[in-house]
Amino acid sequence: MTILTHTPHFHSTASNGFAADTLPGDLCELGDHLGTCQNSHRHLLTLRCAAVSARGFIATRLVTTVMVGVAFAGLYVWLV
Repeated sequence: MTILTHTPHFHSTASNGFAADTLPGDLCELGDHLGTCQNSHRHLLTLRCAAVSARGFIATRLVTTVMVGVAFAGLYVWLV
C-alpha cells in the first residue's frame, strides 16, 4: 500500500521570520503604484473585459451562434 505524504509549504518573506508590519507610508505608496498600473493598462483592461463578455455570450449560445454563422455564410455564397 502506498501512502502519500504531504510536505508543508515553506516560504520566506523579507521580514526574515519576524512579524511583517506595514507602515502607513508603505500602504500609501502601494496604493499609488496600483493606481498608476491600472491607469496605464486601462485600454487593455477594457479590451479584455469586452473579450470576456463576448466569450461568455457566445459560449452560452453556441448552437445559435453557429447557426447564425452558417446562415450568413450561406447567404454570402448564394448572393455571390
